[in-house]
Amino acid sequence: MNYHIGVVEDDPNIQNIVTAYLKKEGFEVSLSDSAEKAWEIWEDRKPDMWILDIMLPGMDGYEFCKKIRNESEVPIIIISAKDDEIDKILGLELGGDDYLTKPFSPRELIARIKRLFKRSAPRINGGNEDKEIIKTHHMEIYKSERRIFYNGNELDVTTKEYDMLVFLTENVNRAFSREDLLVRVWGDDYFGSDRAVDDLIKRIRKKLPNLPLETVWGYGYRLRDDEETE
Repeated sequence: MNYHIGVVEDDPNIQNIVTAYLKKEGFEVSLSDSAEKAWEIWEDRKPDMWILDIMLPGMDGYEFCKKIRNESEVPIIIISAKDDEIDKILGLELGGDDYLTKPFSPRELIARIKRLFKRSAPRINGGNEDKEIIKTHHMEIYKSERRIFYNGNELDVTTKEYDMLVFLTENVNRAFSREDLLVRVWGDDYFGSDRAVDDLIKRIRKKLPNLPLETVWGYGYRLRDDEETE
């Protein structure tokens, strides 16, 4: 499959470098230097992923990320010269799936793009694992379709929220440190703060308020297997 990637960046040098590397990998690229132009691309032909700068003229990247998240769970990688922890956390809170600080290696960007597509694309090989359905705590997870239902209603979840829920439901009653969860969900090449784990858990709890997702103080989290009996 030839994935279509939208790049929103107003620096011509970064535009050229990122576009060249993406096309070399076989990706189709739609380039825009503002969020307003990127939104026109979205309305015309929706990309499969966004590479999004934060500091943009007019609408900034945070607002654009929020607008996309109101319509879709398409993967978003944020790139920014802002390297403060609060900026990274804000980007993830608004729905970004990954965050790269400028200057960055184009090869690292490509590696993260491939990893995100691998995690977000439904598996189509038809094996037994693809047909697995996890049922717990009034929640059904259809792994082959990467869809989650809660009390019969489909839940809108991001890539990271889905990955975290699958991992925890497959390891009920086990406590995991924040560092463990970073590796399991973000990958062992992620160098961001473990505050990203806390933010992700917070978002999951908001969407699934009755899920017994327990804080292990000073350590991390675990999903308890104490579903109420009818």
